[in-house]
Amino acid sequence: MIGYVAYFQAFRSRDIINSPYNVRLDSFSDRVVRGNILDDAGNVLARTEVSQGGIETRVYPYGNLYAHVVGYDCHGKYGIESTENFNLLTSDAPFFEKLFRALQNKKNIGNNVVTTLNTVLQQTAYDALGDEKGAVVVIEVSTGKILAMVSKPDFDPNTLIEDWEKIITGTESALLNRVTQGAYAPGSVFKLVTTLAYMRENANFADYRYECKGDISYQGTTIHCAKNRVHGELDLYASFAKSCNCSYCNIGLNLTFEKYKQTAEDLLFNQKLPCILESTNSTFALAKDSNISEFMMTAFGQGKTQVSPYHMALIASAIGNGGILMEPYLVDEVVTYHGETVEKRMPKKYSSIISSKEASQLKALMKEVVESGTGASLKNDNYTVAGKTGTAEYSSDKEKVHSWFMGFTNIENPEIAISVVLEGTDASGAGAISVAKKVFDAYYK
Repeated sequence: MIGYVAYFQAFRSRDIINSPYNVRLDSFSDRVVRGNILDDAGNVLARTEVSQGGIETRVYPYGNLYAHVVGYDCHGKYGIESTENFNLLTSDAPFFEKLFRALQNKKNIGNNVVTTLNTVLQQTAYDALGDEKGAVVVIEVSTGKILAMVSKPDFDPNTLIEDWEKIITGTESALLNRVTQGAYAPGSVFKLVTTLAYMRENANFADYRYECKGDISYQGTTIHCAKNRVHGELDLYASFAKSCNCSYCNIGLNLTFEKYKQTAEDLLFNQKLPCILESTNSTFALAKDSNISEFMMTAFGQGKTQVSPYHMALIASAIGNGGILMEPYLVDEVVTYHGETVEKRMPKKYSSIISSKEASQLKALMKEVVESGTGASLKNDNYTVAGKTGTAEYSSDKEKVHSWFMGFTNIENPEIAISVVLEGTDASGAGAISVAKKVFDAYYK
């Protein structure tokens, strides 16, 4: 029993206290006024106001802007309000100050949580999404710091108690954090996975050639390139840059299932992602007994494959960082309300999900997308970009698609990775690129 108590205090107590399923979640709130949540510049994202009568009200100065990532403190807890519950309800003020307040029957003041979130980037991403449904996440490549996380539709956490019934009975799924919990057909951004699988199986991949005539037929299945474009003679780089569906069907037909699946799982499909917030696993659903049509569809990002925007940002970050995925994190430090550091969180490696050579090869392909392919509108004089665009059909209405972009900036020494998805936008697929560009411009301004 003594051993378990020691173990609980050292390893499990914070997890239990932070858990939204803990029925005694707020037991510390009898003694401590909940601390503040701050952005990376010290701006207050959440605070507790106490009236003269002692009534405590949680206030979110930025309203909808940080709704999903900061979360809320009513009807249970969500977002950082949940994951940092222990720290927010712990006071590390000086001992005699706490003793004095206790003797006066006053609550102590909880610690503040300083996040990695940057309000300029958060506001830019939020404004760029406009009225579209979708998600944006921005990660610092070299550290894993999450700089921005926006999901729409959203809600105002200041009025969530009054709005609760309307929101949970609505059809917008406004409480869903689409960044981490969204599950989308990836479209052409999945071609990164297919390309890596092909490279691993074919050391001579630089010799790949394919003649695109606008469609490909095999064993009764016919696939068309977007808008029936005829791309002509292509090597692997041009196939990727121009996002040729026919060429990728051809590539898919030449992959070994077991190695294809292994490549996907090396890139974190079919497993829990490193994420402190609630997240959905991405699925590589192709099976050994899948029919030819499913193989062809999967190869260019359709079929049953599902992925979250957060996951694609992790892949982009790892490619930019030489194959090394840094553990993503949202909290930089915990400080007392006086500003003294209690806990400082340092960057650490999560895993080498691909080799440095593979990362270099994929980076070159992603660079070509912006240099000569579907991401050419991102070319400018202020920064460089490597990335992948995507349009994913999700219904019989082929005029409406999910628009994707994932990639990173400053190719020689990558700085930020981004993933953007817009739901049900027009078939041009330009929407996600436009959002990414606005975020990049804000970062480098």
